[in-house]
Amino acid sequence: MKITELLGDISGIQAVAGQTEGVSALGISSNSKNLKAGDAFVAIAGHSADGHDYIHSAVANGASLVIGERSLNNLPVPYIQVDNSRKVFAQLASSFAGHPSRDLKMIGITGTNGKTTTSYMVKHILESAGYSCALFGSVVNTINGQEYPSAHTTPDPLELNSLLKSSNDDFVIMEVSSHGISQHRIEGIQFDYCLFTNLDHDHLDYHNGIEDYFYTKAKLFDQLKKHGKAVINTDSNWGRRLAEIVESKGRTVQEFGENESAPLRLLHVEESMKPSARILDEGQILSLQMLLPGRYNVCNALGAYALGKEAGLRPEEMISSLKRLSNIPGRFEVVHLPKNITAIVDYAHTADALSNCLRTAKACGANSVHHVFGFRGNRDATKRSEMIRTSAQISDQYILTLDDLNGVPSDTMEIELNRLQHTFGNEKGRVLPDRTLAIQKAIAEAEEGDWVVITGKGIEPYQDSYQLRTDNDKDTVSFLCNMRNSEEHGLYYH
Repeated sequence: MKITELLGDISGIQAVAGQTEGVSALGISSNSKNLKAGDAFVAIAGHSADGHDYIHSAVANGASLVIGERSLNNLPVPYIQVDNSRKVFAQLASSFAGHPSRDLKMIGITGTNGKTTTSYMVKHILESAGYSCALFGSVVNTINGQEYPSAHTTPDPLELNSLLKSSNDDFVIMEVSSHGISQHRIEGIQFDYCLFTNLDHDHLDYHNGIEDYFYTKAKLFDQLKKHGKAVINTDSNWGRRLAEIVESKGRTVQEFGENESAPLRLLHVEESMKPSARILDEGQILSLQMLLPGRYNVCNALGAYALGKEAGLRPEEMISSLKRLSNIPGRFEVVHLPKNITAIVDYAHTADALSNCLRTAKACGANSVHHVFGFRGNRDATKRSEMIRTSAQISDQYILTLDDLNGVPSDTMEIELNRLQHTFGNEKGRVLPDRTLAIQKAIAEAEEGDWVVITGKGIEPYQDSYQLRTDNDKDTVSFLCNMRNSEEHGLYYH
């Protein structure tokens, strides 16, 4: 790509230094070590390293031009100063890939809770209608029917645009995180449909308060295509505010929820292991039966239904499809243990998500709920007190344990857990640092008809070592069941 073309694809140019005539870039890189001769080097200031410190290394490795935020002169190659290198890097990633999102049916799903569940539901109803779907999310990335590991909820711009370019799928479904938006990973991506699930207290260690968190989420809807449509849960003030913002920009908004003003709404939910609900859709009442427990999952299904409707799917087809969806990895996964004990493995890591899981266990008939959870090191500490209060209020017993330490010493986190329990907990709770032993303790103490709810990681692999050499929470539950009663065959998943 010639520099003259490149300049037309990026925003926030402050200055251009050096001779640009006849200069081209064969590709782009933000890593001076991986850069190929002829590539443009984009200097990005990161958390642990600043790409501006490696500009001369990039030039020595053959960079044909450099883009950065600092004011620089006298480089042997052209230098373009911009106001935001991350944003420009993503714009160029899209440009070099040929702007693949423009030719694909793109679906972006954002919100604090429910992104993964809703994305799997949307994928399920679209595939049931005969469409092929790519999926980008926190569990796995799927392109052209092939699965690839997912390192982030929203991939980095080069990987994302490369995968989009390779997709032959009818639809592309993306979970879009607030980090992915604020770090401009999706800059240059255009969406046909954007869906908002909800907003809860999370990631405030990263964002400058809940308002900043909200407006970051709202930015996704600025990337709708000209005739793109928004699907928004308006049960909260956040959803109603977002709908007003999006409508004020001339966009079409499909509101859904349980509130009476939502044109597409839940009229009634009968909670059980197989919940049922009635949906009001343009004056027509539809009956929905599901295999996924939880009132919140019924609401997630309504969001998927709303999006599918905007995409042209028939209501009766979607109702039938949702009735057949039985499992979403790491989201309220049910493990039936011997002696009629039920274990739940779930990713819930906010107070609202904990409340949903614990109340669902109660609604499904748990005699007692034993809750195991913890907090990640170097992550939003302001939500911890409310999470403990939630568990202390709803569960019958709870154990605070370690989650990913992220560099925090284990003894430091143990002290913090004891402080939190003393300050915000009650007599139902205690601290047991080793996560696998905490799960073992909860299962051992559970009696017939009790539920053990393990939250925070879903099926994510453990980052730290524990006494039981298991890979994740679900693996720990399976291992303990087999160890406790290997001659019985009472363990099965659904």
